[in-house]
Amino acid sequence: MSDTILPKELQTAFQRWEMNSFGDTRASSRPAPSAPLSAPKVSIEEIAEIREEARAKGHAEGRAEGLAQGVAEGRAQGLAQGRAEAAAEIARLRQVTGQLESEIARADQAIANDVLDLALDLARAMLKTALTMRPELVAPIVSEAIRYLPSLQQPALLLLNPADAAIVRAQMHDELDKAGWRLVEDEQIQRGGCRIDTATNQIDATIGTRWQRLAEALGKQSEWLA
Repeated sequence: MSDTILPKELQTAFQRWEMNSFGDTRASSRPAPSAPLSAPKVSIEEIAEIREEARAKGHAEGRAEGLAQGVAEGRAQGLAQGRAEAAAEIARLRQVTGQLESEIARADQAIANDVLDLALDLARAMLKTALTMRPELVAPIVSEAIRYLPSLQQPALLLLNPADAAIVRAQMHDELDKAGWRLVEDEQIQRGGCRIDTATNQIDATIGTRWQRLAEALGKQSEWLA
């Protein structure tokens, strides 16, 4: 083996390795590890202040949340109460309206009855006046009563007030004689009407009976002599 020492430039990578001496004071090529960071120091007063702030914040949030919940509940209760009061008021108004309609109907009926009574009173007064001023109106009443007979069978009697009998005899003498009628004067019969008696039929055409039938047809009770 040769002891010849090759210059560094001619040595290979395996041949250039050198071991530093234990006394070598040169700095290593690797960076030294950094020292750990120390936690900042916090005083007791600061911790107490932080806790107080957190507690105050929590109370504020709790109050806000409770207030919002209270407002929502109050609104719901107020709405329910308002609806209940509105429903009660509507029911009361409906009851009042029903009572008012009933009162109006009764008032209308009362007014209608009063008007009808007045109309009957006026009609009766006018008819009495007409029969007094125009007694010849009894003739059409007699003719109408005769037409109600389905058939004429003897004996056939026509009963009239004496004053009306004279008028009918003068106006209808020929017609009554041809049909075989016999006029009978009856002072119990009021002027303006007549009564018919035959073998098979009887017709009451007196003014009082005719007036009563007219009033009953209108749902009233009214006497001719009232």
